[in-house]
Amino acid sequence: MTQITPALLLEIRSRFAQVDHCPVQGPRVFFENAGGALTLNSVVETSAKYAAIPDNQGRDNPGSRELVRVIDKAKDDMRVFMNAPGGQFFVGESGTELTFRLIMNACLGAGPGVVLGTTLEHPASRSACDRWARVAGQRHVLVAHDDATGTVTADAYAAAVTPDTVVATIVHTSPVTGMGVDLEGIAAAIRAVAPEAYIIVDGIQHAAHGRIDLAAYGVDGYVISPYKMFSRHGYGLAWISDRLTRLPHNGLLNGPADNWEMGTRDTGSYATLTDVADYLEWLGAQVSDATDRRARFEAAGAAIHAQEKALTDAMIHGTGNLAGLKDMAKVHIIGGTDNPAREGLVSLWVEGVASAEVVAQLNAQGIRTHVRKADHYSNNILDPLGLDSCVRVSMCHYNSVHEVAQFLAAMKGIAA
Repeated sequence: MTQITPALLLEIRSRFAQVDHCPVQGPRVFFENAGGALTLNSVVETSAKYAAIPDNQGRDNPGSRELVRVIDKAKDDMRVFMNAPGGQFFVGESGTELTFRLIMNACLGAGPGVVLGTTLEHPASRSACDRWARVAGQRHVLVAHDDATGTVTADAYAAAVTPDTVVATIVHTSPVTGMGVDLEGIAAAIRAVAPEAYIIVDGIQHAAHGRIDLAAYGVDGYVISPYKMFSRHGYGLAWISDRLTRLPHNGLLNGPADNWEMGTRDTGSYATLTDVADYLEWLGAQVSDATDRRARFEAAGAAIHAQEKALTDAMIHGTGNLAGLKDMAKVHIIGGTDNPAREGLVSLWVEGVASAEVVAQLNAQGIRTHVRKADHYSNNILDPLGLDSCVRVSMCHYNSVHEVAQFLAAMKGIAA
């Protein structure tokens, strides 16, 4: 596999909308990818195309049949991209809504016992487990994540899982710390003690980093938000296993028993998933000699990971003659400086400068970042650290070391 070269990076950037400018602000560096990645130009074009089509699926006309074909192809594309064995894909209102729905049906269908999660998780899964475990008469147990590393281990799950665990939730990557987990190891630790537990995964933050292998994980549900994976807002995507599919769930009387979609969905949302798959397959072909589609997806994921590690290494350790964040005396990095779990994201705080002010000063210099406050979204991470907020700097593979250098030059002044 080859790395993403400077020449290839230019080709990559040419495929994304507003890669270096905001239509309101003007020129800017986009380091807010965890809040929503850049959108592929092809997705913009596809969205406009399908917005004009009046036909619905399931009618006896050529236009309707084409919509069904497009939807089926998108599901097949996602099956190869995520290496999904059996089960089904469907779209819903958002990643959060789908997370709630999967957890609700798992809790209501699993019977009495324990619902196991962690303090690392996004409130989409923690809130859903809290609500539906109580409704189902189950006990919600939270495994504590490690504050120092910003992640949670398979050993921590293994120490907490019990034979009466009926539902378990896992966040693949934290949107606050930026750290991923050993999903395969965690799922195996759960299955070793509670083999019939329904395992639901929040893959929303992880998806843009390109490496998903559902066959290896052995889980029952996986949810993403496509606007965080180069598509657009307005829908979420879920995969569910055959056993989760068969649980009682909302549906129309006398309708197909295995249908989990509610109402007529937007064909354009499915079509943009094909755009994302086509892009990742193209990228895999640029960085490898693979001809098999799944192998190209794997190569793209490896190249994305390598590029993002180069970016976070440059940000933390420095680039050229610019000092990195670790050498700025007043800057502190959540999760430490050398953390192999890091996925394209650095969260930090600056002594003596409010995080909101850091974000404002960076924005004034054309660098888009985000403040995470100790609110219902992030207090599970920030409260144990004694922080009221932090600055989240999130990158994707289309970002450049030159952009990191612009950020470090700005931070040098802010943290002085």
